[in-house]
Amino acid sequence: MSGVTVTVKVAQMRLCHSRMMLVRAYPRETREMVFDAHERAFAFFRGACIRGIYDNMKTAVQTIFIGKDRQYNRRFLQMCSHHLVDPVACTPAAGWKKGQVENQVGLVRERFFTPRLRVKTYDELNAWLTDKCVAYAKVHPHPERADQTVWEVFEEERPNLVPYRGQFDGFHALPASVSKTCLVRFDNNKYSVNRSAVRRPVEIHAYADRIVVRQDGRVVAEHARHHGRGETIYDPWHYVPVLARKSGALRNGAPFKDWARLAKVPPA
Repeated sequence: MSGVTVTVKVAQMRLCHSRMMLVRAYPRETREMVFDAHERAFAFFRGACIRGIYDNMKTAVQTIFIGKDRQYNRRFLQMCSHHLVDPVACTPAAGWKKGQVENQVGLVRERFFTPRLRVKTYDELNAWLTDKCVAYAKVHPHPERADQTVWEVFEEERPNLVPYRGQFDGFHALPASVSKTCLVRFDNNKYSVNRSAVRRPVEIHAYADRIVVRQDGRVVAEHARHHGRGETIYDPWHYVPVLARKSGALRNGAPFKDWARLAKVPPA
């Protein structure tokens, strides 16, 4: 990815009747990325299933009891309730109970990721993966209906899905504090916030592709999410009030390094 070898996590979604699949790649497996994978899949399918069969992933299951009883985390249940999906967890170490997806993992790895892909961004990779899923479905016969392709059976199945109910606000919330330099720390990186939020608690809403910082019910920052380590992401507009007291910051301040050319423009 952009010339650097990276390991990705691939979310695997599949409709059991038509065998239509959608796969998406993410930097890691987190709760908000699981939410995003569901949203992308249900929007693509234009509906959801009454029952969802899940592996016992830690992003969804908090406690495994005897038999099929599970304690799911609250946000995962909220997402399932929004889309009217009844979650059912597989028995641990019983791969045959989710055989379609187990087999799909090997197929996707062999057909989609071999040889090693070269892309610039996750958006480019995921757009390519969606195209591959559609292309595969349109040429491969359905395992139980040899005279039809997977795509044709999927087109028949669509009207029977639970209609797509619109996007679930799939964020993971956590508290944070704002430093005197207008920065909050999240996932090994720092992000700037409005000057008015300094030294007061905020709540970070983390999505798969962005973070939103709220304080007292209002948004004090929004950034594209970065997945590296040790980065500092600035929005220069957050620091404009500082210029009233320290005008030299426009030329020398880190938040304004991309605005340095403005300091060289003579006044009109």
